[in-house]
Amino acid sequence: MKTGWVLFRKEWLELTRNYKLIWMPIVFILLGLTEPLTAYYLPDILQSVGDLPEGTVIEIPTPSSEEVFVSTISQFNTFGILLIAFGFMGVIAGERKSGNAVMVLVKPVSYVAYIYSKWFAVVVLVWISYGLGMISSWYYIHLLFDGISFTAFMEGFLVYGLWLTFILTVVVFFSSLVKTPGIAAFFTISLSIFLTVVSGYLRERFKWSPGQLSNYVNEIILHNTWPDHLTGSIVLTILLSLSILFITPYLFRRKELS
Repeated sequence: MKTGWVLFRKEWLELTRNYKLIWMPIVFILLGLTEPLTAYYLPDILQSVGDLPEGTVIEIPTPSSEEVFVSTISQFNTFGILLIAFGFMGVIAGERKSGNAVMVLVKPVSYVAYIYSKWFAVVVLVWISYGLGMISSWYYIHLLFDGISFTAFMEGFLVYGLWLTFILTVVVFFSSLVKTPGIAAFFTISLSIFLTVVSGYLRERFKWSPGQLSNYVNEIILHNTWPDHLTGSIVLTILLSLSILFITPYLFRRKELS
């Protein structure tokens, strides 16, 4: 336990040194602010920059608060996943390539403590960044539109956060298997796209898929209801994440010793 805490502090210091502790929350906040501000000021933007005849009036239906928030989730589902994949693709692969992993593991440090300390550090950072982005979006939706219920916001926040945690777990898994960070990012993004596309086209067969979580979040926000198969999807996503975490140190050790 003490070793794990020391490694966690080391990882947190590393996140500070490479400025991820600064730029990642800022990017998530910007993603959260983009949709509310764009939706509210879009008619004025088009009026000011569009080459339109004098007297032209642009009438764009004002989106509902729920629609704006769903658009924010869509932004996270695209740019947020890319940010996580590229931001943490080298969390283990980079250290294997540079030789830093060997320097740590020759000490009395277990592979489990090494992997889990890294996973926990980046999970904390992602949840802080994601939370700030979501709160920013929620605040401006309340400021510029009618707002959404706090219950629906919290349910959507936690469910979608689970999807991001799953993606982050996959990043750590692939990063532990390869020495090229870009390959880890490629596999992670490919898997997320595959799960999202397949879950979208085969909703009945993949109703419990982790890739359905973002769709279920949309239902929570738009209809203020708990989807029928969401609980099963949450349970399966948690089990898959725990399984991946369980096998990652074992596979990483085999790679290191081979």
